[in-house]
This record gives sequence, C-alpha cells and structure tokens, in this order.
Amino acid sequence: MEKFTTLIAIAAPLPMINVDTDKIIPAKWLKTIKRTGLGPALFEAIRYRKDGSEDPGFVLNKEPYRHAEILVTGENFGCGSSREHAPWALLDFGFRCIIAPDFADIFYSNAFKNGILLVKLPQATVDKMMADAEKGANARLTVDLERQVVVRPDGEEVPFDIDPFRKHCLLNGLDEVGLTLQKAETIGGFEARQKTATPWLYR
Repeated sequence: MEKFTTLIAIAAPLPMINVDTDKIIPAKWLKTIKRTGLGPALFEAIRYRKDGSEDPGFVLNKEPYRHAEILVTGENFGCGSSREHAPWALLDFGFRCIIAPDFADIFYSNAFKNGILLVKLPQATVDKMMADAEKGANARLTVDLERQVVVRPDGEEVPFDIDPFRKHCLLNGLDEVGLTLQKAETIGGFEARQKTATPWLYR
C-alpha cells in the first residue's frame, strides 16, 4: 500500500448526500477481484449518458477535476452495501483523500485499509472547502496527515481527528498483509518450533 504523508492536490466538489456504494461502483462490476481498472466505472450511473458517452455536466468529466486526488462531498458518503470495490474504484481513479461530514461505518474501514484517508469535518467547514474546490486548479487543498491538518488555499489550517492506529498504517503504507509481514520472524520461529514438536502436521 502506498504511504500517505502530505497531499497537495486539486479537490473535486461533489455536493451530494447519501452517496451509496452502488452509486460509487455499480454491482455489475463486483465480478472482478482485481483492485485496478475500476476507475473508469467510478460513479458510472451519474458520470455517463445512456449511450455511454460522458455527461459533460458531471464534475469528474471537467478539467481540472479529471486529475483530482481529493473529493469533497456530503454526509453519509459510502452508505449501502459493504463492497470493497467502492474504495478500489475511488483509488484507481486517483483519489487519496475524501472530506465529508461523516461516512458509513463499513466504507470508512474499507477505505483506510486501501490507503484512502477519510477526513471528517463539521458541515460548515466542509461547505467552505466545497467552495474552495469549486475554484478548480487555482485552489488546491493540502492534507498533512502527520500534523493532522487540512490547509485551505487562503492558508487556514483546519485540524482533524484520526485514530492513531489508522494514522500509523497510512503513514507507513501498511495494509493487513503488511502488518502481518512485520511479524514474519515471529511467525517463522513458531512454525519451526511446531515442525519439531508436531512434525505430522507438515506431512
């Protein structure tokens, strides 16, 4: 998993509430178990017209938001089913951080496991950052995970809370596999002792 330290990026405004995981990535894409290649299907139902062409009115089909790495959106983002394909699609598009008043619980957990930082802020503050995002490339946001602040284009620093363990994992690029591999020496020692004590388990 890629480390997350400081991100200076274009933020895309998505002023919608209750964006569920089916809207993030339709169920028809759940057949794949690959974490890559889902970016083009992100927000498919509202990003494309019925003929498959891009809807020019949708934010991610406009410049400079095609290159956004931060998403500013409304409350209860990621509600609905628990599909992990939702954070996969967001990450594959290029999003590393999502700012909203709150998130659905399972989505919140899945996003962090896939290297996406979710920042919860009061609605009034999110509204200000939504306005910042609407200014396009001239108003980039800075997300400093180590200091736990989002810096607005005018220089205002907005602090945010994050669980220390999730912060540690993001800063060090550790997913569940990475955390397990940190114990490789201990695991190897246990297996060696077990092979000696109970060799029949390894026949």
